[in-house]
Amino acid sequence: MILNSNSMKPIYVQIAEYLEGEILRDSIRPDEKIYSQYQLAEMFNINPATAAKGLNLLADEDILYKRRGLGMFVAAGAKKIILTKRTNTKLKELIEETVREAFQLGVSKEELMGMIQKVIEQKEGKE
Repeated sequence: MILNSNSMKPIYVQIAEYLEGEILRDSIRPDEKIYSQYQLAEMFNINPATAAKGLNLLADEDILYKRRGLGMFVAAGAKKIILTKRTNTKLKELIEETVREAFQLGVSKEELMGMIQKVIEQKEGKE
């Protein structure tokens, strides 16, 4: 992953989202040690304090937990927390944006639902 310094999202949020993605892909499993702030700083060429802020954001959300003197580890329910969070925030935002755009374009509810159904069918056919 390459961080986007032009993004509206702060770098520490991008770091947190990168780590969430690693957890969702099972690259880092529950109770496994996660990268240190210094490893992340080196990986992404950022300030260690920025990396620490991303780690602390995930710790505040109970996705990571600290073991004194050992570092940060992935919490047992981390994957579920991330899925719930992304469903309730990111997915909801995307849906709201899509509906807003459809209404501005004059797309009816039925047309929009039909478009969504087509995309679902295409995705189901590929799996």
